[in-house]
Amino acid sequence: MDDRANAFGAPGAAGGASGAAGGTATGTAAPLPASGTAEPPAPSGTAEPLDRRAELVEFLRTRRARLKPEDVGLPDLGRHRRVPGLRREELAQLAGVSVAYYTRLEQGNGRNVSAEVLDAIARALRLTGAEHAHLNHLASCKPHKKRQAATRPQHVRPGLRQLLEVMDGVPAYVSGRRSEVLAWNRMAAAVFGDWGELPLRERNWARLIFLSPAYRDLFVDWDSKASDLVSSLRLYAGCYPDDPELSALVGELSVKSDEFRRLWATHDVKEKSHGVKRLHHPLVGPLTLSYEGMSLPDDDEQILVIYHAEPGSPSDEALRLLASWGTTTPHATATTGQV
Repeated sequence: MDDRANAFGAPGAAGGASGAAGGTATGTAAPLPASGTAEPPAPSGTAEPLDRRAELVEFLRTRRARLKPEDVGLPDLGRHRRVPGLRREELAQLAGVSVAYYTRLEQGNGRNVSAEVLDAIARALRLTGAEHAHLNHLASCKPHKKRQAATRPQHVRPGLRQLLEVMDGVPAYVSGRRSEVLAWNRMAAAVFGDWGELPLRERNWARLIFLSPAYRDLFVDWDSKASDLVSSLRLYAGCYPDDPELSALVGELSVKSDEFRRLWATHDVKEKSHGVKRLHHPLVGPLTLSYEGMSLPDDDEQILVIYHAEPGSPSDEALRLLASWGTTTPHATATTGQV
């Protein structure tokens, strides 16, 4: 059996099971890892908060740098440009504001910027919906939400945990505001690893992706997964720059991972939505899974993520194989504790 199965915490690691997508297992397969939940209490980190003003400066600069005059209908006069992208005066012209006003804003000196001006700048910069929301959060003089919201515990409703349990055939989990894995079902543990074996603090997608070699091996498109994670964290940071746990996470990953530090510096933001991920599972081989990410109606900081395979495909057969190894496993849940 591939040694990654042990490091990854995959089902069958102790039972000598092996196989490829659509193949058969030999020996006695170990049961699937249990479903679980993790509901940490209020954070207790002491890291310095993110500087909202500095974040706004870099966000505007990087969004302007990615545009060329021809992208926004301006003539390219062929003059030497000292910096990439649009000049400030070009962006100000497109937004219908004075150059001095936009310069002050990009230098972090704007005060009480109106929603109309921010809308105009967002249109000029060709911002996406997520980027527009991020700009509004960063430029707001008042916190987007109460500061206490960033430090309150994240609870997964019992009804939602029950829903995860009955979704036997598909991997599903709930992630939190800082990419924590808050709750999951058996199939999620079978595909992504037994998070119940990890300390609560380590049940975090960002830490797993950037610091665990097993997860780098698992995701065929690792660069895409890493970029999506950082973009999501950036979006949350715009809402809660004072969150000490987020600051601590960003600081830790910036020190330990060159890739994270590079991606964080791009200031890209993105909402979790839907897509396709290609995996190389240590037990069943290649998996191509579509996913849907849905914000919960009563808590938009929790995302329910559901993966599924195309019916009748090799990936579908591989999921069925993983599920069959745990059909007799009694239900169990992980304990809660402090991150």
